[in-house]
Amino acid sequence: MTEETGTRARRQVLQTVSGLVVGLFVAVLAGTVVSNALPRITADLGAGQSAYTWVITAELLAMTATVPLWGKLSDLFDKKLLVQLSLVLYVIGSLLAGFSQNAETLIFSRVVQGMGAGGLTALTQVVLAAVIPPRELGRYNGVFGAVLTTATVAGPLIGGVMVDTSWLGWRWCFFFGVPFALLAIALLQRTLDLPRVPPHVRRRPEVKIDFLGAFLIVGGVSALLIWVSLAGSSFGWLSWETGALTATGTLLLATALPVEARAPEPVVPLDIFRNRTVALTTVASLLVGVALFGGTVFLSQFFQVALVKSPTAAGLMSLPLVLGSLVASTVTGRLVSATGSWKRYLVAGAALMTTGLALLSTIDATTSLVPLSLFMAVLGTGVGMLTQNLVLAAQNDVRAADLGSATSALSFFRSMGGTIGTSVLGALLAHRVTAELAASGGTRPEQAYGAATADLFRCATPFALLALIAVLFLQEKPLKTTTSTQRLAEEGTEAATTTATATATLTKAEPM
Repeated sequence: MTEETGTRARRQVLQTVSGLVVGLFVAVLAGTVVSNALPRITADLGAGQSAYTWVITAELLAMTATVPLWGKLSDLFDKKLLVQLSLVLYVIGSLLAGFSQNAETLIFSRVVQGMGAGGLTALTQVVLAAVIPPRELGRYNGVFGAVLTTATVAGPLIGGVMVDTSWLGWRWCFFFGVPFALLAIALLQRTLDLPRVPPHVRRRPEVKIDFLGAFLIVGGVSALLIWVSLAGSSFGWLSWETGALTATGTLLLATALPVEARAPEPVVPLDIFRNRTVALTTVASLLVGVALFGGTVFLSQFFQVALVKSPTAAGLMSLPLVLGSLVASTVTGRLVSATGSWKRYLVAGAALMTTGLALLSTIDATTSLVPLSLFMAVLGTGVGMLTQNLVLAAQNDVRAADLGSATSALSFFRSMGGTIGTSVLGALLAHRVTAELAASGGTRPEQAYGAATADLFRCATPFALLALIAVLFLQEKPLKTTTSTQRLAEEGTEAATTTATATATLTKAEPM
């Protein structure tokens, strides 16, 4: 390869990564940008509390439930086509949401938006692994981790600015991401050129989609997500709705297990969890979701209620968390690529995340900005070192043929953990606030929200500690130097050679 050709190839990779980064940004933004705008949205549309809840839940449900399907499809079909289809769904859903005239249309559009976001969440990491080997992935994963946290925390800030700006309004919470999604489509169309695996080494000459397994998994996950999203607000934790939803979800998922075990092309290949690295990173991702999203999603509310800040100011106060993650992700990613070592950063990240959550459990309505910013920076640093390196460790140790399924499994369980954490800790927050207000005769809402938010972080800390324990049991393996596309070709060649050898042996063994 000449120097000019190498420079051009690197430039193309950077442009591809830029398209994927933009896609991931709008995917995460879809779930977080509406949090500060929802009161204004429901008021303008004349909707009630039920619609308020479903505007959030519909997107989260569609995104989380479809992540495993997108991951499996990426193992079977053209990854470039799939990621562009995800972006198109996001654009359609965003435009429908922005032009909605009633709550029903808005909720439907959020489902479409969530399906696109699910595809982007699953596929960006898969496509990245197809063009960059694990040894070089660290530096790019650092950027992706920073984008993930930035979009999560900056979403409420963007939504607050839109609502507070009279000539924009809440509809721009949905329109905001459309130009970025269109830019991502253009960049990927121009620069994403995935090498094709030769036909004679493809693992799947005939594709058979497991429709029954897909139905059972999506149905079961949806039932459980609806339960954890609405329990404690729309109905009680011990109500008949809880019993019906949990029983339905459990039954569907239990039925999916034997179906997936027998299917030629299961949506979630159960054998990937026999891999120790995949199993431990999946557990850690679930726990990180519970601890991180379950705790930080309520920070904006703490700033606005306990500290009496505007939506825009509340978003700005989250910057230490964003900057901590941004710096840690970028620096750690470069160190991983330079040294080839990754476990030390996972352990340090999990330890810092646990420490940050523990520190935040000490806050109240009188906590000043300096210690609060320091605590958030510690948490952000831990998250930046941890989240994307979990994906890297799993991708490095799984077969290339199952890379999409393994990657989406981590994204799915992280999202599921976030949903569970947000719902359960949200119910805890409401209960503690009610109790504090009753004790004070309703005269101290700031103190009530301050004490309740500290309780949330106190409950989230043990989950982060369990994630640290899971990470400690990971076995560090050298990072591979070939892309997933090259590894897939190698796996196909090995399988073909093994089959040919076995056939030849059987032929010689047959009596003449």
